Amino acid sequence: MTVSVLDDALARYWGYTTFRPLQREAIEAVLQARDSLVVLPTGGGKSLCFQAPAVVRPGLALVISPLISLMKDQVDTLVGNGVPAGLYNSSLTAEEKRAVVAGLRGGRYRLLYVSPERLVGEGSEGFLALLASCGVSFVAVDEAHCISQWGHDFRPEYRQLARLRDALPGVSVHAFTATATARVRRDITAQLGLRDPVELVGSFDRPNLVYRVLPRAVLKRQLLDILARHRREAGIIYCTSRREVDALAAWLTAEGIPALPYHAGLGEAERSRHQDAFLSERVDVIVATVAFGMGIDRSNVRFVVHAGAPRSIEHYQQESGRAGRDGLEAECVLIYSSADFMKWRVMLEGNGELTDAARTLLRQMEQYAAGIGCRHRHLAEYFGDRHAGDSCGACDFCLGELETAAEPVTLARQILSCVARVGQRFGAVHVANVLRGNGSDQVVARGHDKLSTFGLLPRASVAEVRGYIQQLIASGLLRLTDDAYSLVVLTPGGLELLRDERSCPGLTLARQRPVRKDAARVRSRAETESWQDVDRDLFERLRVVRLETARQRGVPPYVIFHDATLREMARLRPTSLDALLSVKGVGARKADDLGEIFLAAIRSHQL
Repeated sequence: MTVSVLDDALARYWGYTTFRPLQREAIEAVLQARDSLVVLPTGGGKSLCFQAPAVVRPGLALVISPLISLMKDQVDTLVGNGVPAGLYNSSLTAEEKRAVVAGLRGGRYRLLYVSPERLVGEGSEGFLALLASCGVSFVAVDEAHCISQWGHDFRPEYRQLARLRDALPGVSVHAFTATATARVRRDITAQLGLRDPVELVGSFDRPNLVYRVLPRAVLKRQLLDILARHRREAGIIYCTSRREVDALAAWLTAEGIPALPYHAGLGEAERSRHQDAFLSERVDVIVATVAFGMGIDRSNVRFVVHAGAPRSIEHYQQESGRAGRDGLEAECVLIYSSADFMKWRVMLEGNGELTDAARTLLRQMEQYAAGIGCRHRHLAEYFGDRHAGDSCGACDFCLGELETAAEPVTLARQILSCVARVGQRFGAVHVANVLRGNGSDQVVARGHDKLSTFGLLPRASVAEVRGYIQQLIASGLLRLTDDAYSLVVLTPGGLELLRDERSCPGLTLARQRPVRKDAARVRSRAETESWQDVDRDLFERLRVVRLETARQRGVPPYVIFHDATLREMARLRPTSLDALLSVKGVGARKADDLGEIFLAAIRSHQL
C-alpha cells in the first residue's frame, strides 16, 4: 500500500497532515498483519493506530473494548468523521442487535466494537462464528493492561481472549494501552499469545500536564482554590469512597459550582445521565470514584483532582491522564495524606487482595506523593522512560512552588526526636502540635508542653509539619501503625538517623510556598505556547457555536471539534473552505458538513 493512500485517509477522515510519534509504525504493523503491542500515553493517539488501517485495509476490524461508554465515544466520533463503524453490546435492544448483525452480513462496517464478555462469555460461540464469516482482517485489543494482574484495571475476561486464535485463525492481534510497565507488557504478550510482536513504547511524558501534590489540609478550601483557576472549564474530582463522592458533589453544588456524582452505587440509568451531562457540557464537574473515566473524551477536561491517593502509580497515570487529552494544557493535582495508604492496605486486606504486588504498588505511589523533585521525571522513569532536560516547567517542583528545607537532616531529627519523646503513642496531628508549641488540652494533659521538642517549629503550620512527617514516612524513617487510629512510630532507619546524623545522605524535605492571593499565576510552557496568537474572544465564540451545533444534532460537542481545533481556528482565522482545511483536525467530511457554520462565525467576528 502506498504511503499516499494512508496520508489521504488521515487528512480526509481526521483532518491531520502528520502522524504523532510511533503512529505510522503501529499502523504499518497492522497493515503487514504482524502482531503488535503498542503503548502510547493518553492523548498520544493510540486509537488512530487501529482506526486508520481499518479504513484503508479490506475487511472488518474487530476492536475489543472494556466499557460500553468507551465504545460509544469512539463509534460516535468515527461516524461523525464519515467512517462506517458499529458496536455490539448489552446496551442495545433486540432490534438494534438484529440491525448490527444485518450490517455485518452486508459488509457495511469497517470497525466493530465489542466487549471481551461478548467474545468469551456464555453463548459466545455463535457470535464468533458470525464474525469468522465476516472477513475479520485484524483484532485490536484496546486497554490491554486489563489482561494483566499487575495492571491497574485487571479484568479476568481479558485473560481468555487468547481463544480468539482458534476462532479466527491467521488473523493478527494487536494490543493497545496507555499505561504498562515492562512487567505488564510481558504479561500482555504471554496472555494474548502474541507471536513475535512488534513492540512500540512511546514516551510516557505528557508535557501539557502540570502535576502538583498537596498534603491534605482543609480539603474543601484546597478544592475551591483549584476550581477558582478553572472557572467554566471541565474537570474530574476523584474520591476513594462513594460517601465522599456524594458529599463533595452536594457541597460543590451548594457552593454554586454545579457538580454531579458518579460511582457504582448509583443506578445504571443515573450513571448514564450524569456521564451524558458531562460529555454534552450541561455540567462541568464530575465527582467520582475510579468507576468513571476510561475513554472519556470530553473536549476540554482541563483539570483532574485526586482527593486522596490512588492505589498505584499506574492508576494515577491513567486517571490523571484523562485531563488534556486534546494536547492542550491541563492541571493534575494529588491531595493526599499518609492515612490514604493505610486505608488502602486495610481495604485490600479485607478483600483478600493485599498481595506482595499490591504492597509494592502502594509503596511506589507513596514515594511519588511525598517525593521532592520533578514530577514528570518521576513518572517517566517509573515506566522506564528517560526524561530529558533539567526542568520540565510543568510541575510544582520545577515551577518553584516547593521550598526545600535548608537543613533537612536537622529538621528530620527534630521531628524524629519528638516522635520518640511522646512515646511513639500518638498520631501526626499531636506530634505537629507539640513541635509547633500548641498547648492544646491533650498536649498539656500529657505533659508534652514540658518536652524539649515542644515549640521547636513555632512558625510552621500544622499542614507543613504533617507534610514533613509524610515525607519521612515515604523515606522509610517513620511509619504508621495498623491501628484504627494510626500512630506515628520510628523505623530502624529513623532510629539510626537519631544516633548518627550522617546515616541518611541526600535526604530532602520541602513545603509548599505560601501563595499570595494577588500574585499572578505562574503558567506552564505548554499553556503559554497553546494560547500564542489565539483570539480568545473568537475561541469562546466558536465554543458557543460548537455547543449549539452539538445540541441541534444530539451529539456530544467533542464529536463536532476538539478545543485544540477551535484554538487553531481562532489563531489562523480562516475565511474560506480551502483555508479551513489547513486547520489541524478539520477533515474533508467535516469541512463539507460543518465548514460554513464555523466560517460564518469567524467572518462575523472579524466585522
